[in-house]
Amino acid sequence: MANKLVYTGKTKDVFALDNGNYLLKFKDDCTGKDGKFDPGENSVGLTIEGVGDVNLRMSIYFFEKVNAAGIKTHYVNADLANTTMEVLPAKVFGKGLEVICRHKAVGSFFRRYSDYIEEGADLPAYVETTFKDDAKGDPLVTKDGLIDLGVMSAEQYDDIKAMTQKITKIVADDLKEKGLVLYDIKFEFGYDADGKVMLIDEIASGNMRVYKNGEYIDPMTLSELFFA
Repeated sequence: MANKLVYTGKTKDVFALDNGNYLLKFKDDCTGKDGKFDPGENSVGLTIEGVGDVNLRMSIYFFEKVNAAGIKTHYVNADLANTTMEVLPAKVFGKGLEVICRHKAVGSFFRRYSDYIEEGADLPAYVETTFKDDAKGDPLVTKDGLIDLGVMSAEQYDDIKAMTQKITKIVADDLKEKGLVLYDIKFEFGYDADGKVMLIDEIASGNMRVYKNGEYIDPMTLSELFFA
């Protein structure tokens, strides 16, 4: 029986499997503008041959590490030959939520709080959440906001924050061994039928800001360095 397409995304398509799980098909499309890659952009701007493959490779690598650390994820297995990943079913929070963990004051964080902190200053695994809403520029939302809007419970928020910090440490420590410094990283979480939080989507170079010797490393170069 053919897998049923249930969602066409910017960088991945989602298919329903007969066993109740889902299949993510990684594409070579990237978000960007005017032919330049930008993980923060909301539309597909270019196609880079092989980017789906390296995003899947990095996701497999980190999902297996995170699972081994006893942190719940949606990852089941993957097929590199077909650039696909089998995942457990999960509901997203609200209409989609992004969770960012920051080790350095850069990007939108610095733009917001530049009166109070120097650019590039260290942050103690600072966690923030934003709604996925292109039209509204992915607005920030606080813990109280998420609870009062009925998006999640206080316990779910606390789990997300703790899991985010643990996963970020796993990624940062791994990159550090390769002489790379993680500035910030973006995750997505969902929950199962029992309301238990799990990491979903991917853990790929396009979702993290990484530097080497003070220089920003673009995602494709990062993937090449990572698997060198």
